[in-house]
Order: sequence, then structure tokens, then C-alpha cells
Amino acid sequence: MKTNESFTDRTIRIIIGVVLLALGIYEIGSSMVFGIILLIIGIIALITGITGFCGLYSILGISTCKTCNISEK
Repeated sequence: MKTNESFTDRTIRIIIGVVLLALGIYEIGSSMVFGIILLIIGIIALITGITGFCGLYSILGISTCKTCNISEK
């Protein structure tokens, strides 16, 4: 796994992940399904932000990291 996210991309994903986790925890009380969906999306955003690797970016050949080379497929 090579890093394919820039610092800005990672920061935004971490912030969005934390917000979605908080909303998911809040929503579980009123709408269980919607809360779980928010939790799952939040966890994915948080993990990709922390690791700096996005599987979808890798599949599509995208990289927001200017200092990383992902020319290998």
C-alpha cells in the first residue's frame, strides 16, 4: 500500500470521518439503519485519512499526493 492522498485530502477525510462517527452515534437513537450507515462511512473515511491510502483511488489510478509515485499497477 503506497500513500495516494495528500496532506489536505487526509485532513479532510479525518475531519469528515469524525463528524460522521459523531452523527452516526447520535442517529442510532432515532434511526438505527441511518446511524449504522453513517458509522460505516465515517469509519472508512477515518481509516483512509489515517493510512493515507484510498483503495478507490488506487483502482482508478488517481493520486492527490504530489510527492508520491503510484505508477505501479
